Amino acid sequence: MPTTSRSYTSYVAIGDSFTEGMCDDLQPDGHYRGWADRVASALAAEGGADGFRYANLAVRGKLIGQIHDEQLPAAAGMGADLVTLAGGFNDVLRPGCDIDRVERQLGRCAAELRATGATVVLFTSTDPSRRMAGGARLLPAILRMKAFVQELGRQDGYAVVDLFSAPCFDDRRLWAEDRLHLSPEGHRRVAEGVLEALGRPAAFDWRAPLPAVAPPGRAERLRSDARWLGTHLGPWIGRRLTGRSSGDGRPPKRPELLPFP
Repeated sequence: MPTTSRSYTSYVAIGDSFTEGMCDDLQPDGHYRGWADRVASALAAEGGADGFRYANLAVRGKLIGQIHDEQLPAAAGMGADLVTLAGGFNDVLRPGCDIDRVERQLGRCAAELRATGATVVLFTSTDPSRRMAGGARLLPAILRMKAFVQELGRQDGYAVVDLFSAPCFDDRRLWAEDRLHLSPEGHRRVAEGVLEALGRPAAFDWRAPLPAVAPPGRAERLRSDARWLGTHLGPWIGRRLTGRSSGDGRPPKRPELLPFP
């Protein structure tokens, strides 16, 4: 159920590229900023006698089973009073996804985090059928995950950010060139959605559509599609065929619960 506004002194983010912050602005240390960093900045700005601590254990490409095995033990052991958990979309993207297994693993992650006393924030996926070629085949699994997450969110201590029901995410301007990760504006809106779910007053309407612009012409669309096929889709298929992931061997960008900023 939606949480009432309460203060937080520590926050841990776990998940995949969505939470790592892929394709947001690059920071001086070479890491992407991302919506989770933006949430941490907003919560830290609220102040407090003991300061604010933040860790981000998310790594691009991770499946929900890997999130459970590799990130959950550390996150639960940190004892933070706020945790965001996003995972399962990488599983859904793969043919033959066992959605029952994904739901069990996501539910296990959520329950173990909630058992620490933390407020747990969950997410529904955006609707891929309205913006991705071939996205319609993913929709049945996405809808099942949506219903599962919303059912969890009715329990005490959970909050849900419903991205599926925000049609602004149909706009390609909220997505990076790879069409899979959020643009800086997309990250800004997700951060605002998280803060709203935590009971903060709205700084802006994160669901509102962007100002209208003329659609791209046919030639521009064809160039964009060709660039996407060669630069993004081809390498992604290659990794699937060889059993590799973009996150293999990559450490979390903020593995310890440290003062922030």
